[in-house]
Amino acid sequence: MNNNTILCKGNDVIALAAIRCGCDGYFGYPITPQSEVMEKLMEEKPWETTGMVVLQAESEVASINMLYGGAACGKKVMTSSSSPGVSLMCEGFSYLAGAELPCLIVNVVRGGPGLGTIQPAQSDYFQAVKGGGHGDYHFIVLAPASVQEMNDFVDMGFDLAFKYRNPVMILADGIVGQMMEKVTLSPPKPRWTDEEIIALSGSWATTGKPSGRRENIITSLAMDAAVAEKFNEKLQKKFNLIREQEVRLEKIKCDDAEYLLIAYGAMSRICEETVDNARAQGIRLGLLRPITLFPFPSQQITAMTPQLKGILSVELSAGQMVEDVRLAVGDKTPVAHFGRLGGIVPAPDEVLAALKRTYLQNANE
Repeated sequence: MNNNTILCKGNDVIALAAIRCGCDGYFGYPITPQSEVMEKLMEEKPWETTGMVVLQAESEVASINMLYGGAACGKKVMTSSSSPGVSLMCEGFSYLAGAELPCLIVNVVRGGPGLGTIQPAQSDYFQAVKGGGHGDYHFIVLAPASVQEMNDFVDMGFDLAFKYRNPVMILADGIVGQMMEKVTLSPPKPRWTDEEIIALSGSWATTGKPSGRRENIITSLAMDAAVAEKFNEKLQKKFNLIREQEVRLEKIKCDDAEYLLIAYGAMSRICEETVDNARAQGIRLGLLRPITLFPFPSQQITAMTPQLKGILSVELSAGQMVEDVRLAVGDKTPVAHFGRLGGIVPAPDEVLAALKRTYLQNANE
């Protein structure tokens, strides 16, 4: 077995991946069900090996503003939290996006609204994808379905953040954060040197002012309306480029599917077995798993509609992603939603029963 292959919890591997990808700083605050991220970082003591800073801030508000400062210097910085804590960060999200600062935010979602429950949920989809803070902005949002993807998406998240100068969110759920699976850790990378930061980000980051160039000013403030409009138009061009180039998804048994499940994160794992059970009963069912929630795979879903008799959006929520599915489909194919609330996780047969109730109760399958 590869020496880098271990049995690990999803939250723990976020910490290990952060260290191994050359992260410069983690600033966070404990909250269930993601507290193990910080606990694992404290246990590993990366400040003694890689020089990574790990700090428990006094609050989520403080931690997200620490990201602003670290990212403004061109550093790889990140935080993690869970739903109520992420809500406290939303003003900072808007500032980061408005200042075009690359950083990584991990949300291991729990049930809500309010303090809700510490059980798993997917009810932060709107907050993550539509912009939890104010203004016209988007995060790039990655939705892992396994511990391996929790590992892989840390490095990918930083790469995307710096490629587009935009915050990236890993939107996990409590199941993926708490489950243990075999995972192959990413090869370690050294932290960037000051010279590498200047080479990569010196045109915008606050790396000191060498002679011959103007000072770099990091801000999201534009008092002149014409300047603000021009900047917002620039952001929209960036988001459209992300929509064109960064869509990621997985299709399972979709080639001949007459019915389609759309699910992400842990629910996609459950729906894989639903597909197998349906196929055993002669129902031609497929699964489309969005890996990026923004950008959403709208075009790929639209392209499938001619072959489909119905789509079921399966979520641990009252129905949030289903709105984007309906926007993609229009009136071409019926779209329904099935979800459980409060931390209740449905079994594969429960999903199949929902599909039959919705589309097959009058058919002769």
